[in-house]
Amino acid sequence: MSVLPAFAPIWVLTALGYLLSRFSVLGPAADEVLTRLAFQVAMPAVLFSTLIDTPLSALVNPGLIAFGGGTALIGITGALLSWLLFRRRLGERVVTGMAACYVNAANLGIPVALQVLGSSSFIVTVLLFQSLFMMPSMLTLLESDVPSGDGPKWRALLLLPVRNPVIAASLLGVVVGTSGWRPPEFVLQPIHTLGGAGIATALLVLGMSLHTGRVPVEAPGAMNAGHGRRGELVMVVGLKVFAQPAVALVIGLALDLPRPLLLAAVLCSALPTAQNIFIASSRYAIDARFVRDCVLLSTLLSMVTLSVIAALFSG
Repeated sequence: MSVLPAFAPIWVLTALGYLLSRFSVLGPAADEVLTRLAFQVAMPAVLFSTLIDTPLSALVNPGLIAFGGGTALIGITGALLSWLLFRRRLGERVVTGMAACYVNAANLGIPVALQVLGSSSFIVTVLLFQSLFMMPSMLTLLESDVPSGDGPKWRALLLLPVRNPVIAASLLGVVVGTSGWRPPEFVLQPIHTLGGAGIATALLVLGMSLHTGRVPVEAPGAMNAGHGRRGELVMVVGLKVFAQPAVALVIGLALDLPRPLLLAAVLCSALPTAQNIFIASSRYAIDARFVRDCVLLSTLLSMVTLSVIAALFSG
């Protein structure tokens, strides 16, 4: 299929969000409300409804090995460079490394996979990998360096699955899916409806943030030095948009992956930085503006790189 129809829904919804903000159609606080709706309610619905049909055996996938290998290498590289070149503390290194490798699998990954790959099966394994392993690891490291103020550190760590709706929905989806029990359709239908609204809402919010440029969720005492970290910004975006898919391609070729599986691994690796990292940096008062800039710039550039990757593989 041609590249333009594949990405047109993403571009259109993002542009619509920009216009809604530009002309204040929904009011000055619309981006904050829609962000909370998307990430507190709708996106957990997406994760739960997709993970209940995904067994843990889906992680044993040669394509996911290429994706996971590239993700780990880029994440470690970003964290090390943040420490060696910019002398950042642990929490900042963790956020920088995750901003360089944690892909936007839900908001952009699901529509991109459906439009370009014709299936959401691979992106669901990516969601499973990130939700069950990467996100808990990141939040645990952040809690160990920058406690969120919810009481003793050990209690905050134990309550992470309860306090974070993304992790809670992911774990619940895996538990239900592994048990073999499927909830009745009248229970699943509202969840599916919420999930469908979540992807569209998240794309609208993304477009709004391109106009407002502001941080919708800000923790007290956050270090807003994002505009003084241009060197790090270039490093993170370069690792995310260019290096990560290149590494996935090299690993995939070494594994001799079939062409469709290789496309899936490279395409998913080229997805931009997830807004979940931005939300986490805001929650733990770690330079949310810097992460926001990483999300926005990588998202803008990924519109080009994703299209190029799809075009090259289609040829």
